[in-house]
Amino acid sequence: MELLIRVVRMEFQEEHIPAFLENFHANKEKIRNFPGCHHLELWQDENFKNIFMTYSHWESEEALNQYRDSELFKGVWGFTKTLFAGKPTAFSSKKIVELP
Repeated sequence: MELLIRVVRMEFQEEHIPAFLENFHANKEKIRNFPGCHHLELWQDENFKNIFMTYSHWESEEALNQYRDSELFKGVWGFTKTLFAGKPTAFSSKKIVELP
């Protein structure tokens, strides 16, 4: 199965990082268990501690869009975007090569 890989880069105001992490941890299982989501990770930039990225695998673009149209996404994203220090960046990709 060829999965869609989604990366979302978010820059937060430093004082809002605890609120972001609390909200992410409260919802991570629901996001991961949403139909079509096969994998979910949260990353933090090594040098800029206020930059986080989500890395997820989706069955298809349609599955990702169903999540993005869901009440779960609207609630999580609606809260998260109030904490930003800069504009988020998101992109979807397909894996070409993986070397073990």
